Amino acid sequence: MSKVTAIDLGSNSFRVLVYDYIKDQVIHEYNEIVATADGLVHTGIISDDATQRVINAITKSSNKLDYDPKECICVTTAAMRMAKNSDAVLKKVFQYTGVNLKIIDAKEEARLTFLAINHALKRESIQSDKFILLDIGGGSTELTIYSEQKYVTRSFNFGIVTLAQNLDNDINAIIKFLSKQKKLISDYIDTLNIDLEDFEYIATAGTPTTVAAIKHGQNFFNYDKSVVSGTKVELNDVNTCLDLVRKSSEEEILTIFGKNDIHLTEVGILIYKSFFEILNKRTSIVFDDGLKEGVAINYAHKMLNK
Repeated sequence: MSKVTAIDLGSNSFRVLVYDYIKDQVIHEYNEIVATADGLVHTGIISDDATQRVINAITKSSNKLDYDPKECICVTTAAMRMAKNSDAVLKKVFQYTGVNLKIIDAKEEARLTFLAINHALKRESIQSDKFILLDIGGGSTELTIYSEQKYVTRSFNFGIVTLAQNLDNDINAIIKFLSKQKKLISDYIDTLNIDLEDFEYIATAGTPTTVAAIKHGQNFFNYDKSVVSGTKVELNDVNTCLDLVRKSSEEEILTIFGKNDIHLTEVGILIYKSFFEILNKRTSIVFDDGLKEGVAINYAHKMLNK
């Protein structure tokens, strides 16, 4: 059997990938907003409502994709790392679904995402010996710097959901916070003694892919990852998307961005834009590939190297 099912439960999204690792072919995918981290910054716990949304998403996706929850490789990230009740939540999810979610640390999260991006670069025939990878999550943001077959990674303890809720969706306060973070992150990059001009800027996760999709005239309901992956997003595209968020009606926003909280969409774009400025870049290459692909590829490597 050459099929593996990978589940990634993030701080905002629930994602499933069914992958044939012999044919290197995606069989099925499933994505749903479950808002795992909703309220976490104020309460320190994953709420009962959020837990139920996760359980419902697993049940719905397993019925739709016809996978066995007990046989999946399942990881979860920042929200569960932060929550005081993560053990109880994971126990309940297992009890009701059979899914055994494993909390991975930021370093392992970055490694698996890096695997996915390396694979995607080869698939898209993009040569890049040096790149900086941005992964904007709901609970944290990871930056990975790859050069000469080695990489270093740094996790920053702000993500789209945590930043928005920590500052009560106050956009001015969020912009001020990001301005301070830009200085701190720039100082960190300076310690690496690298020339940023030599590095490609690559971005993954929901915000960059949303900006790329809008650049292609897509929206939430006609999203095509095969078109999005490998897209070159300009800083101007990010600014255009930010204006779109701020000027569109609620009905237009629902069509373009789906049911995701519009505050989170704006915060994600602001984070993405901040890293353009930190890295002094005008362009980034966007990939839809991320943690769930990395989990599946990591499993495939183990199986193929037995």
